[in-house]
Amino acid sequence: MIDDRLATELILKAEALLEGEAPLPERLQQLMQLLKDHQPHYHWVGIYWLKGNELILGPYVGPPTEHVCIPVGRGVCGTAVAENVNQIVYDVRERSNYLACNLETRSEIVVLIREPNTGKILGQIDVDGTEVGAFDESDEAFLEVIADRIARCVSQRSVI
Repeated sequence: MIDDRLATELILKAEALLEGEAPLPERLQQLMQLLKDHQPHYHWVGIYWLKGNELILGPYVGPPTEHVCIPVGRGVCGTAVAENVNQIVYDVRERSNYLACNLETRSEIVVLIREPNTGKILGQIDVDGTEVGAFDESDEAFLEVIADRIARCVSQRSVI
């Protein structure tokens, strides 16, 4: 649940970060930190890049995870790609295919990062929360804008 004013402010900060001169991985890491720092309900924030039939962990902020490579179709992240749709999971304990990254996680949202012209999936933003029901459609709408900005930046530079 994100406030509209804060979302607008964060989008502007995200755009400034992504337009910076630092190497792209460093800018994306800073973006993940920005999101975590300004969204108290974002416990873990990261990007997974789609490489073939696997999601490969990119920049993230939060507790370490053993899930650095997730097959498409597995867990919430893999399901998002397999079904070609964002995922908002109210309570991860209710998902039979949930991959536990952190024992504190109770809810999760995954928003796909799509190539701007073709809609092809490039990756995803994955966010975990420690409270049941931490995410709603306002988080999805906000993260879709962030995902779009990331996709534009990545597609302009052709480097992930």
